[in-house]
Amino acid sequence: MTRPPNSSPVDTVIAAAAQFLGERITTSTGLRDHHSHGQDTQTPVMPDAVAFIETTEEAARLLALCNQHGVPVVPYGTGTSLEGHVTPVRGGISVDMSRMTAVLEVNQADMDCRVQPGLTHRSLNAHLRDQGLFFPVDPGADASLGGMCATRASGTNAVRYGTMRENVMGLTVVLADGRVISTGGRVRKSSTGYDLTRLFVGSEGTLGIITEIQLRLHGIPEAASAAICQFDTLGDAVESVIAIMQAGIPVARIELLDDVQMGACIAYSKLDEMKPAPTLFFEFHGTHAGVAEQAKQAEEITEAYNARGFRWATEAEERNRLWRARHDAYWAGLALKPGHQGIATDAIVPISRLAEAVLGTQADIRDSGLTAPIVGHVGDGNFHTVILVPPEPGGLERAWELDKKIVGRALALGGSCSGEHGVGLGKREFLELEHGAETLAVMRSLKATLDPKGILNPGKMFLN
Repeated sequence: MTRPPNSSPVDTVIAAAAQFLGERITTSTGLRDHHSHGQDTQTPVMPDAVAFIETTEEAARLLALCNQHGVPVVPYGTGTSLEGHVTPVRGGISVDMSRMTAVLEVNQADMDCRVQPGLTHRSLNAHLRDQGLFFPVDPGADASLGGMCATRASGTNAVRYGTMRENVMGLTVVLADGRVISTGGRVRKSSTGYDLTRLFVGSEGTLGIITEIQLRLHGIPEAASAAICQFDTLGDAVESVIAIMQAGIPVARIELLDDVQMGACIAYSKLDEMKPAPTLFFEFHGTHAGVAEQAKQAEEITEAYNARGFRWATEAEERNRLWRARHDAYWAGLALKPGHQGIATDAIVPISRLAEAVLGTQADIRDSGLTAPIVGHVGDGNFHTVILVPPEPGGLERAWELDKKIVGRALALGGSCSGEHGVGLGKREFLELEHGAETLAVMRSLKATLDPKGILNPGKMFLN
C-alpha cells in the first residue's frame, strides 16, 4: 500500500487495517479514552486507535502491519488490571479482545476445554455448570481469561487448585511479526521441547497476543462448606493460618481480612451480623466426610489461637454472599474514603514468614497515618493492602512510600513484589532487586528475540 503524503506510520496501519476490520478499527475519542487505563493510579494515555478483533487471522494480519511500520500494540481484555498493563504509554493500537468470547470445545471426559481470550472466567463457569465441571482460578474481578493468562492470575482458590500457570495446558499465540504458533496441548504432561506455554503465561502481552487457550478443568466437588472465624488480634489470625497450612489440611480457600477491611466489607456488603475484627474466610471441598474432617481440624487449630468460633454457611446462597463480599473487598476499601484513589499492593512471602510480613505491614500503615485495609489469599502467603491515596498535595508520594516499604519487607523475607497482579508499570522498579541483573538480562534477550522492534506492549515489565 502506498502511503499518502504526510501520513504517519500509525495512520498507514489504521487505513490498511480498515480494509479487513472495517468499522471495527476506530479513532473514536470515547473508545480511545476507555482504553487509556485500567483499574490503577497510572496516568492514562490514549491509544491512536482501538481495533476490535474477532479471529486469530485478524490478529495476525494486524500485528504484521504494526510490525512492518513500527506501531505499538497493546492487548486489552476487560481493563481490570491493577498495574497499568493496558495503558498504551507509547500510543499505537489498543487491540480489544472482548468480541472473542467463544467456548471452542469442552472435553468432559478429559476435563479440559479450549476458549477464546475475551471470555471471562465467570462466563466459562456458567457454561460448564451443567456438565459437572468448573474452572477454579478466580481473581476478584470478572477478568478475561486472556488477561488472566497474561498476568498469571490466581485468586482465592489458588491454595488448593493452583494459579493460571498450573491450569493452562496450551495456547495459540500471534507473534509480533504476525506468525501464529501453538504451544502445549491436551495431555497432562510432555517431555518434549521448551515449555513455551509457561513462557507466555505471565508475559503481560510483551511477547505475543494470546488468541486461544486450552484450560484444565476440575470436577464440581460433592460437598462444599464455608465458614467465617473472627479473632481479637491480627497476629492470632495469621498464626492460625500458618498452623493450618503446616498441618497439611487441604482447604480450598482461606482468606484474611484485618479489622479495617472487615469493617469496610460490613458496610459495603451489608454483613451486619459480623464484627469489624480480624477475620478468616474458609471454604472446604471434597466428599461430605472429607469436608467435615477438614473443617473439624481447622476449627481445632483456630481455637488454639483464641478464635471466637466458626460461623458456618452451608447453603450455596449464603456461601456465595460471603464470597461475593470477599471479592468486593477492593471496592469496599475504596468506599471507606470517597474521593480517594487506591494503590493495591500484592506482596507474597513464604508461609513461615507470613506473620512477620503482615504484622510488619500493619505497623508500617500505622506509622504512615494512611488508611490501608489488609486482605489476602494467605494460604499461599499472598496478601494485599489497598492504600487509600489522600487527594491532597503529597498524598500520592506518601502512598508510594508505604508501598515500597511493604514490598521491601517482602523481598527481604524471601518473597516477591507481586503474587498475582503482575509487573506492568507499577512494579518495574523492583524486578532487578527480586531477580538479579543477570536474570533480568535474560528476560530482555527473550523480549528482543521475539519482538525485535519492541512493538508489543512497550514500556511494561522493564524500566527502559
